[in-house]
Amino acid sequence: MAKADYYELLGCAKSASADELKKAYRKLAMKYHPDRNPGDQEAEHKFKEINEAYDVLRDDQKRAAYDRFGHAAFEGGGGGRPGGFEFSFGGGGFADIFDEMFGEFMGGGRRQGGGGGGRGADLRYNLEVSLDEAFKGSNATIRVPTSVACDGCRGTGAEGGSQPVTCSTCSGVGKIRAQQGFFTIERTCPACHGAGRVIKDPCHACGGAGRVRKEKTLQVSIPAGVEDGTRIRLAGEGEAGLRGAQPGDLYIFLAIAPHRFFQREGANIHCRVPIAMTTAALGGSVDVPTIDGGRTKITVPPGIQSGHQFRLRGKGMSVLRSPARGDMFVQAMIETPVNLTKRQQDLLREFEKAGGKEQTHPESEGFFAKVKEFFEDLKD
Repeated sequence: MAKADYYELLGCAKSASADELKKAYRKLAMKYHPDRNPGDQEAEHKFKEINEAYDVLRDDQKRAAYDRFGHAAFEGGGGGRPGGFEFSFGGGGFADIFDEMFGEFMGGGRRQGGGGGGRGADLRYNLEVSLDEAFKGSNATIRVPTSVACDGCRGTGAEGGSQPVTCSTCSGVGKIRAQQGFFTIERTCPACHGAGRVIKDPCHACGGAGRVRKEKTLQVSIPAGVEDGTRIRLAGEGEAGLRGAQPGDLYIFLAIAPHRFFQREGANIHCRVPIAMTTAALGGSVDVPTIDGGRTKITVPPGIQSGHQFRLRGKGMSVLRSPARGDMFVQAMIETPVNLTKRQQDLLREFEKAGGKEQTHPESEGFFAKVKEFFEDLKD
């Protein structure tokens, strides 16, 4: 069965702003929330659909991918896992969305895993690679300043192997209730921050946080064919969570450094090659470099002009997760000779006096003939 359009699920136009999407989602989420529709399977299914839709459309990168490719953009989990790393758009699922928007009304948010502390923060690392590395793929070693689990307490936050005890404020529930008129409001316990447990004897090394600051060294596998702006996700390599909670993720953003010969355009590359005037006039051949480190010979036909392009099929960039390659385009740039000797100047003058410009320089002769006609028409 085909999946419903995300914009139609939320009742919004494709051009809807982020605020419009959020208002539409909030209205529908309150309407179809399982707590308001106990036992209603249809409402539960609808609730899951609108949360899935909003999870995609609220994220600029996910939304751009959906607008371009539809549901196919997220088939297979949002990307492959080359080298153990995931190419993905991130996101935490609809449960995180609902907690974010309605947490204060529906109980103050979900409890975290592990030791009950907050999940570790996601980290960003900017990595520049050369065009050659993007073509071949490579392994990079990076050093990331982050928070890691404390060795002294093994991430528990408690000193000497002691264990956290039940929070006396919330009796281990992680939430407290307050009566306001006819309403009962649940909020996260301020004493244990929703963990349900507190540490009586905090670790001296980490102060009870269960994590310490440290620079972590990681190996990153960069697959062949990556483009500028590619994001690589290293799951669980972000900051350690509080007191054994789930760690965050590390996102590596790639930037491709400029190359001295080549300019990239998707899977294709372009190269401008200077050609001597005599070679351009008489014909010949030139050797040009290729991105794979080799060289190839190009046959130059007589009378070639600046801007002429040669297409070398299969000599371009690698394509991500594919054995295919793009093409290479070589643009001819005819070089006018400089620093001529007197003999060379005399030869060129003899060539000019020999006449026949209509045959040897048809473009320039044709252009100036049209210019002459243009000024004559103005006089008339």
